[in-house]
Amino acid sequence: MQAFPLAIMASILYLGAASWQGLTLLRRVPQRPALVRVLGLLGWLFHIPIVIKLVGQSPGLMPGLSTSIAALTALMILLLLLVSLAKPVLNVVVALFPIAGLVLLLAVGLPSPERTDGMSAGIALHAISSALAFGVLFIAACQAVLLGLQNQALRQHHVRGMVQVLPPLTTMERVLFELIWAGMVLLTLSILSGFLFLDNMFAQHLVHKTILSLAAWIIFAILLLSHHILGWRGMRAVRWTLGGCLVLLIAYFGSKFVLEILLSRT
Repeated sequence: MQAFPLAIMASILYLGAASWQGLTLLRRVPQRPALVRVLGLLGWLFHIPIVIKLVGQSPGLMPGLSTSIAALTALMILLLLLVSLAKPVLNVVVALFPIAGLVLLLAVGLPSPERTDGMSAGIALHAISSALAFGVLFIAACQAVLLGLQNQALRQHHVRGMVQVLPPLTTMERVLFELIWAGMVLLTLSILSGFLFLDNMFAQHLVHKTILSLAAWIIFAILLLSHHILGWRGMRAVRWTLGGCLVLLIAYFGSKFVLEILLSRT
């Protein structure tokens, strides 16, 4: 089966799951977490063959921008579905699923970069830990957005609608910091494995990623330390989380976007 029909099916399923959960937040439909998970899982099952095909066309440490994002969104969806079984993070699908569907449609329509050499075990560890770190911290960013909306609504004494559907504010904050801690462990592993297994983390094609990844690590470290010592929470935690994730986003995809999209290079 061709990739584009698979991408269409995955996008429809993702959009259906995100729409139901969005309507749940607006209190237009009852909560159906099992339905949302099933639709998301079915979409993911259509998503995975496309990722396998794209990665097969461009194996190696540095696949193209569209391939990298398609693979990363597949990983984030799987992480989210698994974490949602234990933590109240299913509302993140409202943002993540439509993005994944759009990325998938773009990925099958863009040309693949040239093939590169395969990865060693050490470089594979770096690549996998980097992807997991970004996936977990992106979920944390979506959680932070929901927390921010909930915080603002409560400050304005709006206790209907989305506020009644979301978990208590303390639970939302606890889950946010648990996600950040998990992401920090993975980001630390990513940075350490990069220094151990890559020839030069400050080489010209990697220096921006190295510096920005270290900057994101520092931002999250300050946030976690200040939360523990100074009691940072609420909107301050939201802003620092989103800032750290933005820096990490630029680190992972900034140069790829410039070279492959703006300069039309691979």
